[in-house]
Amino acid sequence: MLEVASQPLLLEVNSVVKRFGGVAAVGGLTAHVRQGSVHGLIGPNGAGKTTLINLITGLLHPDEGQIHFAGRHLEKMKPQQIAGLGITRTYQNVRLFSGMSVLEQVMTGCFLERKAGLFSSFLGLPSARNDWKRVREHAMHLLKRVAMDHTADELAETLSYGEQRRIEIARALGSNPRLLLLDEPTAGMNHAEATAVGLLVHELRDAGITILMVEHNMGLVTEFCDSCTVMNFGQLLAEGDPRSCIANPDVQEAYFGRKNDAERIKSLR
Repeated sequence: MLEVASQPLLLEVNSVVKRFGGVAAVGGLTAHVRQGSVHGLIGPNGAGKTTLINLITGLLHPDEGQIHFAGRHLEKMKPQQIAGLGITRTYQNVRLFSGMSVLEQVMTGCFLERKAGLFSSFLGLPSARNDWKRVREHAMHLLKRVAMDHTADELAETLSYGEQRRIEIARALGSNPRLLLLDEPTAGMNHAEATAVGLLVHELRDAGITILMVEHNMGLVTEFCDSCTVMNFGQLLAEGDPRSCIANPDVQEAYFGRKNDAERIKSLR
C-alpha cells in the first residue's frame, strides 16, 4: 500500500453542491485525491458518486463550490478542455463502437497523437499517413499495456465483458492522462477478472497515473486502493485509509442499516 499522506494534492473538491430540481445530489462535498495514488470513491447506490465524476469531467457544472486540478479551476471548463489538462474517464456501462476492431476502438482515444489537419487527411498527404501510423503504433502500445494486443484485429463486441472493460481503459489511456477516472470498472466481473483489473490499476499507478475509482467491490477497495472517500446522500461520510473507512460505524450503517433494523422490519410484517 502506497504511503499517500506525503504526496501533493492533485484533485481538490471544495464544498461542491449540485442540485437537480431542488434536490442536492452532491451537497457541500469536500474531498481530495493525492498525486500518484489509487483513490477509491465508494458509497451506497444513489450516494452521488457518478454525479461527482460528471462534475470533475465537465459534463455537469457545480452550483456552488470549487474543483481544482493541479491548481487549475475546473468549474466552468468544457469537457474537452478538462480532457486537455489530462483527465479522462470510463463509464459505468461499456461504451464501445459497434463494427469497429479493438485497435480502431483504442485509436479513437488517441486524439492528442494526431497532428495532421483535415485538409491533409482528406487528400491523403504524407503528413496524414505518418499521423495515422503514429496513432496506430500508440494504440498498439496501449493494448499491450492492458494485455489485449492479441485481440487487435477482432471486433470488440465479440469479446467478453471483462475484455471489453480493458479495451475501454486502453482507450482512456490514449490521451496520456494524469488522472484516470474509472466508474465501476469491475461491475459484472467475477473475482479473477476483478483482481486482474486491480493489478492493472496498480501498474498504471506505478507508471505515474493517478486513479480515482468508483467501486462497489469492498475487497477490491481494501486490497488495491491507497485511500478512499465514502459518500452518502451527496455528502462526505468518511475519508482516509480504506480499511478504517469501511470499518467506520457510520459507513457500516449506510451500507447495511442499523443493527436492529432487521428485527424492527420483521416485527412490522
